[in-house]
Amino acid sequence: MIEVSVISPAFNEKENIFPLFNYFKEFCKKNNLQNWELILIDDGSNDGTFEQAIEWIKKNKFDKIKVIKHKKNLGKTHAILSGVKEAQGKIIVIYDADMQYTLEDAFKLVKKLKEENLDIVAGWKQGKYEKKFVSYIYNWLSRKLFKIPIHDMNAMKALKKEVFDKITLRKDWHRYIIPLAYEKGFKIGEEKVILKPRKYGKAKYSSPFRILIGFFDLLAVKFQFSFMRKPLLFFGTMGLLSIFAGIIIGIISFYLRFFKHIGYRPLLYLVILLIISGLILISMGFIGEIVANLYDEFESLKNSFKDFKKDAG
Repeated sequence: MIEVSVISPAFNEKENIFPLFNYFKEFCKKNNLQNWELILIDDGSNDGTFEQAIEWIKKNKFDKIKVIKHKKNLGKTHAILSGVKEAQGKIIVIYDADMQYTLEDAFKLVKKLKEENLDIVAGWKQGKYEKKFVSYIYNWLSRKLFKIPIHDMNAMKALKKEVFDKITLRKDWHRYIIPLAYEKGFKIGEEKVILKPRKYGKAKYSSPFRILIGFFDLLAVKFQFSFMRKPLLFFGTMGLLSIFAGIIIGIISFYLRFFKHIGYRPLLYLVILLIISGLILISMGFIGEIVANLYDEFESLKNSFKDFKKDAG
């Protein structure tokens, strides 16, 4: 019976396939792990990654490795979800196909998760690596925004499969599995892991544009948390501040016009803009409350349906 499913997204990783599969096979043999499996998700590669994987499986006939193929590149988040759907284990390890992390460290994460009864154990990268400063800033912002008691959100991680039943992952939101899970009340820990240099192939996430995408996604996740909790408080506060500012500026304009005999029409326009903006923001808060209520009902129905499927299965 499979207990741990190692999910390995891959995009144009042909050179890493044989080393990865051989490594996993030897690792399982060395540690007598009959209850581990590796699921490789070929995310629309065009370099022969899938063919290389099938060739290895035919030669070795090792039944603990599975391969899934996407017809086109859908992104790492979708690849992870495809792997989770296929996984038999109750514990998921997200392990990149470039093998910059070790399976020995993956074993440490799983061990800590089980022994300390945690829901997620995040790896904490150790060693020299590219974009270390960017990673530090990103993780620092994440800790401040989400109040998460860990150092690294995007290293290798081990987590219970049930976590994926409770969180919603949009495109590129694999980076936010930990804050999304933490928001739902899952228990989180961390363990130091070694990050090694990539031996084969090229890094897929080195574009500066991706840093900008990551930053805006970070804000989107934070906004979702704030908005879905109390939308009227969020928008209503801004609306009231805007109306209050409009009233103050209006009083100043009135004083200048009738006591100092100074007329300045742009101030009048600013007053109108601030008050109308405030009313719109408050209205958005009421609409947000309706959306939040519908979201809660949808989540309740979704969870009931999942429980029904489990009972039926």
